[in-house]
Amino acid sequence: MDELNNLLHGFAVALTLGNLGYMVIGLLLGVLIGVLPGLGGANGVAILLPLTFSMNPTSAIIMLSCIYWGALFGGAITSILFNIPGEPWSVATTFDGYPMAQQGKAAQALTTAFTSSFVGALIAVILITFLAPLLARFALRFGPAEMFAVQFLTFASFVGMSKEPPLKTLASMLLGFALAAVGMDMVTGQLRMTYGTTVLLKGFDFLIAVIGLFGIGEILLTMEEGLSFKGQSAKIDFKVVFQTWKLLLTHWKTFLRATAIGCWMGITPGGATPASFMSYGMARRFSKHPEQFGKGVIEGVVAPETAAHAAGTSALLPMLTLGIPGSPTAAVLLGGLLIWGLQPGPMLFVEQKEFVWGLIASMYLGNIVGLIVVLTTVPWWAAILRIPFAVIAPVIIVVCAIGAYTVHSSMFDVAMMMVFGVFGYLFKKLRYPLAPLVLALVLGDMAETNFRQSMLSSQGELNIFWANPLVGGLMGLAIVMLLAPMVSALREHYRKAEAASSLSEA
Repeated sequence: MDELNNLLHGFAVALTLGNLGYMVIGLLLGVLIGVLPGLGGANGVAILLPLTFSMNPTSAIIMLSCIYWGALFGGAITSILFNIPGEPWSVATTFDGYPMAQQGKAAQALTTAFTSSFVGALIAVILITFLAPLLARFALRFGPAEMFAVQFLTFASFVGMSKEPPLKTLASMLLGFALAAVGMDMVTGQLRMTYGTTVLLKGFDFLIAVIGLFGIGEILLTMEEGLSFKGQSAKIDFKVVFQTWKLLLTHWKTFLRATAIGCWMGITPGGATPASFMSYGMARRFSKHPEQFGKGVIEGVVAPETAAHAAGTSALLPMLTLGIPGSPTAAVLLGGLLIWGLQPGPMLFVEQKEFVWGLIASMYLGNIVGLIVVLTTVPWWAAILRIPFAVIAPVIIVVCAIGAYTVHSSMFDVAMMMVFGVFGYLFKKLRYPLAPLVLALVLGDMAETNFRQSMLSSQGELNIFWANPLVGGLMGLAIVMLLAPMVSALREHYRKAEAASSLSEA
């Protein structure tokens, strides 16, 4: 009952005229960001974060989270109509969404995608509503050792669960740790890697790095690929919507399975992209007609969209309760909270109840309003994609530069944004993941502080990380996740050796 009362109070906060206005603006900007392949949820939130500096934190986070919801919805439009994934997690949607559009079922495919997105996100928000306070109360018992164990588990999970090669993930993460270490040591007061420059005393600004890595890096890559837009047009009428909804009721098992996969991959830092592919594979495996997948079946749209949105939404649960982002976008939102002077974690539910529950209430409202917006405005977004990318790209770069300059009113930040943009471009070309770098850049300082506080309290004894079942269990699980790729590689090596041996004997 306490959670329901708090949620009702959150709705009173979110339903103020100003916050409703920010919600609609955020959704429209988010859909635009999701539609444009050169951007994306994390990019858009990072680029537009400076616009919220003059706003109160509650209104700012509502607007930013609605940008995120809008981007989640918008990614499906380009996937289905143009066969161009607006977001990485929309790739799986193209497998059956685009064939449906080619068969003249674009309206049905889009309605399916938007409804699946709504269902996945709604169930994830319900999960956050009831689990977040319990997890926050439990986390109040955490000391520095437990917090470091949770952060270490997060880093290890990225290594163990990433689809990228483990060494590339580690390299990306180590670079993030190195960047996070630049500046003044908050424990000893010594300067680290500033090379005599005063501008680096505070280290690399997280927001500048994210705008460059995501926004500029993606634009450079897209410009190189010479992106052009050719696709189907679509218009959704209410008759198609109701017919599609009636049909979707028969696929309730796919919805439940995809939501379970998405929520799990969101809470553990697996990410929306692996969740969408995993859900698509499971739907195909359990289908009575798996051979039809890839030719335009409705389940092939339901599964990836539901899982991706459940994962993207549930990633906010560990961010709010533990200060551990479960996705790149959650990491950007975490950076925003820190900029506004709010410390994500269990104390947020004690000291900033209005903020937390206003945000959770806005998730419900944003999801509902987002569904209505995308169902009624699809032709507009499809028309935007007729604009040449040669016009869109410079506009995005200018917006990135303005956002970077706004942070500290410094041209040095704009220059650093371009440097990080080149790094982002190189990372994408060389297929190095950016999410571990961003995670380490955000959590590096906190993890270091918790580790050093633990060492000081134990007088340098590492057994503090095994002092009780909770911290020991977390560290043990982290080590298992860290070693999982090595074990898999050894198993694969022995399997190939046994196969080669049996062939030679034959």
